[in-house]
Amino acid sequence: MGIYNKVMKYFWFGLGIVLFFIVSYNCFTQGFDRWGSYYWMVALAFVMFFMKRWMMKRFENHAKFLKDQENSKTA
Repeated sequence: MGIYNKVMKYFWFGLGIVLFFIVSYNCFTQGFDRWGSYYWMVALAFVMFFMKRWMMKRFENHAKFLKDQENSKTA
């Protein structure tokens, strides 16, 4: 699962950057009133990136805690 999580983390980051440029370009060429509401998708992609990063760090800390707890029981 480690490789999958890393790929998905960078997928959300890349999608956020690509969407930002697409939406910004369309805002300047076709009008902000038409494309401005699509910035929520950009925000959602970056929220997903930060949530994925936070959850991966949380999982690693929990796995370390469980390993330390198991080592203290056997020692």
